[in-house]
Order: sequence, then C-alpha cells, then structure tokens
Amino acid sequence: MKSLYQISTVVMILIVLLGVGRATAQSQEYMMDGMTFGMPEAEVFTEDYDGPIVVGEYVTMLPNLAPLDYEGNKHHEIRLDTFTQEIEVANGVRYRAWTFGGMVPGPVIHVREGDRITFTMKNRSDEEVVITDPGATPSSDYARQIAENNYMDAKPATMAMPHSMDFHAGTVAKDDKWRTIAPGETIKFDWVANYAGTYIYHCGTPSVLMHTAMGQHGVVVVSPKEGYQTDYEVDREYVVVQSEYYLKKGSGDLYQYDFEAAQSVNPSHVVFNGHQTILHDQPLVANEGERVRLHVSNNGPSGTSSFHVIGAIFDRVWLEGHPQNEMRGMQTVLLGASGSATMDFIVPEEGKYILIDHEFADAEKGATGTLKAGPRQR
Repeated sequence: MKSLYQISTVVMILIVLLGVGRATAQSQEYMMDGMTFGMPEAEVFTEDYDGPIVVGEYVTMLPNLAPLDYEGNKHHEIRLDTFTQEIEVANGVRYRAWTFGGMVPGPVIHVREGDRITFTMKNRSDEEVVITDPGATPSSDYARQIAENNYMDAKPATMAMPHSMDFHAGTVAKDDKWRTIAPGETIKFDWVANYAGTYIYHCGTPSVLMHTAMGQHGVVVVSPKEGYQTDYEVDREYVVVQSEYYLKKGSGDLYQYDFEAAQSVNPSHVVFNGHQTILHDQPLVANEGERVRLHVSNNGPSGTSSFHVIGAIFDRVWLEGHPQNEMRGMQTVLLGASGSATMDFIVPEEGKYILIDHEFADAEKGATGTLKAGPRQR
C-alpha cells in the first residue's frame, strides 16, 4: 500500500494550496425562485465521538427507501461517518474499502424538496469501526438493516486518509462545504434540498476517481413537493445503484485498487448495489399487475449505464428524478456517470425479470439483478 500513502501526501499538499483562497466570510441566507441559498460557513473541529456511525430518521440500506411520513418541510439531522472496512464485492474478491457508513454504496438518504439538512461527518479512517456492534448501532433503520444483513461480510480495518463529502443535491460553495478533513476531524454544515431528483454523493478529495472507486459514494432521493403523477398507483419502491470497481490481486488474499485500469476505464467488476450477485441472491420482489418504481443512479465513477428490465417497458421515466423531465414508453434509459432516473413499470406476469446494463460488456462483469414477481393479488 506504499503508493496510497505517497498519493495521500500529494493530496494533502494540494488541499493546502487549494484552500488558501477559500472565502471565510459568513454567507447571508436568501430566497430566490422559492429556493433557499446562502448557507452558514461549515465548521471543522475535533470531537471525542465513537457513537453511531449513521444517524438519521430517513436513512436506509440499499435497496430500501424510507417512506416520508411528514407534511411540509423538515429539518433533518444526518450523520455519516467515513471509515475503512474490508468487504466482499464478488465471490472470493475482498478489499479494504473506503466507506460512508460502512457499506458500498453508502446509505440511501430520503428527504423532500425544500427540506433542510444539517450534516455531520467524522473522518474515522484511522480507527477500527465495528458496524454490526449492537451497542454502536441504535435507533436508525440503516443500523438495523446493516446488522441484520451484512451481505458484504464487512470487517473493521484502518487506512488513514483525508476525505470529504460532496452532495450533488446540495447547492453550496464546494470550497467551504465540500472541504477535505484529516483523520480525527469532523465537518458539519447545512444545505437545502432545493431541487427534486435522485442525486449521487461522493468523496470530493483528489483523486476523486480513486476515492469514489474505493467505495465512497451513495445517493440522496429528494422527493418532489407535489409528488409524481403516479404516486398513488405505486406498489413497490426500490433504489438501485450501478457502480464500478477497479481491482487487481494484491500480494496477500486481498485485492487492491488498480490505478491503470481506473485511468483507462477498464473495470474489473460492474455491479448493482455494491456486489456482483446481491440482487440475484436477494432479488427485488413484486407481484403480477403491480406498479414498481425504481430510483436508479449510475454512480460510476466513469462508466455509462444503459439500464433495462428484460420483459418490461418503463411506463413513466423522470430523468434525474425531476417531475418535469417526464418521458414514456422507454425500453432502455441511458445514464452517464452521476446520472439518474426515476422509472415506473408494470409487472406484466408472474416470473423473473432481469435488471441489466444493456451494454453487455458491463453485464458480463456483474451489472445484472433480478426482480421476482409472484402471482397477482386479487
């Protein structure tokens, strides 16, 4: 891992140079076109914290999406700590992942358009964090789900590195809110979900390619204030994230990041929800005649996705998840890196439906899954 430490030294020098010109004046909050801008300056501090790795009422593990059981706008307190875990991404393939909340991808955050988020993140990459410890995982749905279904067989590990958080759903100055923090530091900042849609979040510390490929990414689903046209017809709702790994065999049993493969966009694995077989071993479920909604995000970091469900047509598609970007009758939805869409389809018959990246080279590297449909409920 010598090369990682060499890179981290260069990164820290770049961070110092880039941070010299960062504005430190407090912003003045203001409204424009019904949206809120001008958030307070981010805080960076140290704290004696070893509590829950994830905090938030509407934060879940893929493919789950927490229902929003409130009206109007809400102020969310959300915490995602970043740390290292040794995980499995395919049969016999394990590596030390850089994670948000202990899994790859990180947890799904669900908010409503107009909600305010106070976000906190501690860089715990220099400490071993046990994500399935009942004493350290109270209260949140995410914590319960990860304890009950640790599919990646995550084990604590350390790799001290600088990290940051970049929410694509946030409209803020990146040199303030997305600033890099060292191991042991905590960052806290506010942002408002001004735009409806499904948005990637990822580490923004150079090399962004490396940090994202190492596992630091997830999604925020921002439900529109007025909803989608078919909301009351939806029977099942899931989140699917496509992403790439660039791994090669290391000197021991673990795999490691392949710099050359990442630069040439030659992934070793292309997967849904972080693992090559998870959506076959644990398929999505529905019944004949039901309307299923998928929030699909291509988190890359570099590849495209031609998302398709074999045997179905997307009845409604909202590109980027925005309710005004509606298309109908689509067989395949093209998603660039960091692109997303919200898709509805009707399950025509009982049987198995294969989720697939129709770029078949990626499908053969793992970008497939299953939706298992039962008989019609009369």
